Amino acid sequence: MNTIKRIDPRRPFTVTRSGLKRITLGEQFVAGAPVDGVLPLPIHGQANAKPRRAIVNPERVLLVAAHSDRGALDEPARQAIAAAAIVADARTEVVLVVFGELSDDAAELGADKLIEFRALGRPAFAPDRELEALDRCVDQWKPAHILMPDNATGDGDLGRRYAALKRASIATHVVEIDAEHVGTYVDAGRKYATRAWPDVILLAPDAVSAKLPFTGAGESIDVSDAKEAGAADGRIDSRPYRDLGTSQLDAADVALEEADFIVSAGNGVTDIAAFEGLARTLGAAIGASRVAVDNGHFTRDKQVGATGKTVNASVYIALGISGAVQHLQGIKDCRHVIAVNLDASAPIAKRANLTIVGDARETIAALTEAVSSARAAGVSGGEPPAHGSKKLTEGVAA
Repeated sequence: MNTIKRIDPRRPFTVTRSGLKRITLGEQFVAGAPVDGVLPLPIHGQANAKPRRAIVNPERVLLVAAHSDRGALDEPARQAIAAAAIVADARTEVVLVVFGELSDDAAELGADKLIEFRALGRPAFAPDRELEALDRCVDQWKPAHILMPDNATGDGDLGRRYAALKRASIATHVVEIDAEHVGTYVDAGRKYATRAWPDVILLAPDAVSAKLPFTGAGESIDVSDAKEAGAADGRIDSRPYRDLGTSQLDAADVALEEADFIVSAGNGVTDIAAFEGLARTLGAAIGASRVAVDNGHFTRDKQVGATGKTVNASVYIALGISGAVQHLQGIKDCRHVIAVNLDASAPIAKRANLTIVGDARETIAALTEAVSSARAAGVSGGEPPAHGSKKLTEGVAA
C-alpha cells in the first residue's frame, strides 16, 4: 500500500521579484512584509491585485522617457519602464516622462511618478522642444541614469540628442541589463561587450519583459507644457525647420507593417468584393491569412503571420480567421484585436479583445451599412482616414 502523501499541485505559492513561483511549505503570506525590497504577491487564490513595489526613503531616481501614440506606449517603451522598475531597489524611484498623453496605467507599467507633456505628442515634430523638456526634467529630478527604448519612432533619436547636448556617456541598442552592467553587440554583431551603467541607456526591443509581478506608485506630476517645453519664449518660430504636418494616403498604399488599422480575411470570408468594400469604407488596410492567400484571393504581400508580415496595428479585425499559431505570431503586437468567427472556441478568440460569434459575410454587410449610414449622417466627420482613427475604433468595438 502506497503511504506517500500526494503533493497538491495547486498548493500555495508566491511570486518572486524575478517573476518565478516560490512554493510555500507550511508558511502563510504576511501582508506588508517586503522581500528584497519588494512586496511578494499574495498566495495564489487569495487575491488578484499585484502588490506595490516597496520604496523606503527614496534617495535615487531612474528616469524613463518615451513618446506615446494616442495615449498608449509601444512595447519597447513598456519594456524600458519595466527594466527600470526591476533593477530599482527600495531607495530608488522610477520617474516616467511621456511626450504626449498617457491613458495607460502608469502604476501597472511600473512607474512611481508620471510627467506628461501633452503638447509634444505625435504627430507633431518638435525635437528641440522635447530636448528642452527632457533637460528640465533632468535638472529637477537629478536622475542617476536615463533609460529610453532604442526605436525608430523618436525615442532613440531623442536619447542620442540629449547625450550629445550634455556630453553624457551613452550605450545604444542594449540587449542585456542588470543592476551592475549593460550589454550590447559590437563589431557588426560578432562580439558581445559589457560595461558599467552609462548616463543614458537605449534599450533594444525585447531586452526585458514588460510583465511585472508588482506595480509602481503611479503618482501623476502636474507640469505646464508651455513652460516646461520652452514654448512661451518665442524661440519655436526661430527653429531651422518647420513641421509640415502629415499627409493622408490611401489605405491600399500603406504597407501592412506601417498600417494602424487593418481588416484581415481568412478562409471564412467568401465574398471578397464585399470584404474589400468594407476596408474602403473603414479606411483600413487589407490583410489576409495564409489560407486566403494560398487560395489566390490575395497577393502574398497581404499575408499576415510568421511566414508573412508582422503587424502592430492599433486595431486589427480578423474576419473568418481561425488563428493558427503562425498568424497569432504575426499579430502579437497589435493593440486591439477584434475577431469574427462562427467558432467561439477558435484560437483567435483567446487572443482577441472582442470576439463576435457570427457569420463573416453577415458581419461585413452589417458593418459596411452601419459605417456608411453614420458617415452619411455626418457622424464620422468626412472621409475615412488612411490609417483609421479613434472614432472609428470606438464605433467598431461598440
